[in-house]
Amino acid sequence: MSLSIFPRTGDKNTCNLREVVTKPNIEVGEYTYYHDFDDPLQFQDKNVLYHYPVNNDRLVIGKFCSIAHGAKFLFNGGNHKRTACVNYPFAIFGEQWKHELSIADSWDNKGDIVVGNDVWIGFEALIMAGVTIGDGAIVAAHAVVTKDDVSAYGVVAGAPAKLIRKRFPDKDIELLEEIQWWDWPEERIKRDLGLLMGDVVGLRQALGE
Repeated sequence: MSLSIFPRTGDKNTCNLREVVTKPNIEVGEYTYYHDFDDPLQFQDKNVLYHYPVNNDRLVIGKFCSIAHGAKFLFNGGNHKRTACVNYPFAIFGEQWKHELSIADSWDNKGDIVVGNDVWIGFEALIMAGVTIGDGAIVAAHAVVTKDDVSAYGVVAGAPAKLIRKRFPDKDIELLEEIQWWDWPEERIKRDLGLLMGDVVGLRQALGE
């Protein structure tokens, strides 16, 4: 489905991210938005960093995610090779050092960044390469998610980010993961907005659980 770039009339600071991303190695689900006090349309250039095609690494963001101003996704090209004897990335300076090393030999490749559905990424949070963030999770403002995955409906904060708590009891998380409301048809979401914006107890009762 094609959505308008700006979901709110008169608001040029919030964009439907899928409608502005053009790079093939960035995938964004429907209704995910990015808010930026300057220009949200520059997301793929200013917020997705060191994301070089030579790595074939991907940024995958699910549906209905909320991404706050300044949140950044730092990819493998920003790493240096920790197993090498030196920190200096000689491989990227082939013209100067006359070698045949691959540019990608300069850094460790830790893989993709994968963000689930209905994830809230707070103000100026930083997500590092190789991390998976589960459905319904919250990444607090200024958190730095370095290497540990974030569990579904977990809340993480700090640098490096640590699990502070789960948003709901395990049985409620299991229900939300089971129903996967983000995949419901648009008409059903509209019909059940009152339930989705309420607590899990009401949702469970409505579903006859």
